Amino acid sequence: MSGWNWKTAFRSFYYETAEEPEDIRLERGRTALLVIDIQNTYLAPKDSAEENARWQPFFGRMREIVIPNTRRLLDWARSEGLEVIFARIACQTQDGRDRSLSQKKPGFNYLLLPRDSEESQIVPELAPQGDEIVVTKTTDSALTGTSLRLMLHNIGITHVVVCGIFTDQCVSSTVRSLADESFEVLVVHDACAAATDALHEQELRIINMIYCHVVGCADLPGFLA
Repeated sequence: MSGWNWKTAFRSFYYETAEEPEDIRLERGRTALLVIDIQNTYLAPKDSAEENARWQPFFGRMREIVIPNTRRLLDWARSEGLEVIFARIACQTQDGRDRSLSQKKPGFNYLLLPRDSEESQIVPELAPQGDEIVVTKTTDSALTGTSLRLMLHNIGITHVVVCGIFTDQCVSSTVRSLADESFEVLVVHDACAAATDALHEQELRIINMIYCHVVGCADLPGFLA
């Protein structure tokens, strides 16, 4: 992004005149990378040619930007010894009776993804390694429906770097929950996506400076103490 500066980008009405934030400093033992919901189901073709056409910009962003950049983030985090954590949508039962109400309602958010199904798995390019933590949820927020909050505290994490999908849904919900729990949160704009770029960018403006700082992949190495 030409002329990119995380300190001034993605400002909403509330913060368009605010002073620039202080420099970010990440400590290796206190920082985690959280990858949210980059699962097979979201890269699968739609049921009709018309729907496929509608979703082509999203598919393109995922394949050309989000997945490659998330791969780079994983390589960076692993090489620096940062904690790597994945969240994915998956229910414990075959009929999904354990799902939250938001995933039972008809429409786009209706999700029936049994935990062992191929559709619910993280895309192969981003597969977890070793003992990296994977939490499963039937909620938008990765904190609300899992033990992630407890695990982050147990590990000693204070800063969470977030990427994944969808920016305006599970990413945003997780970021808000993390902020409410007093974690310092960074959202990587070029490793996230919503259904459209307009939704993606609008949500980044909404959450930036209040619940998180929106940064780019290239910014992160410079933040490590």
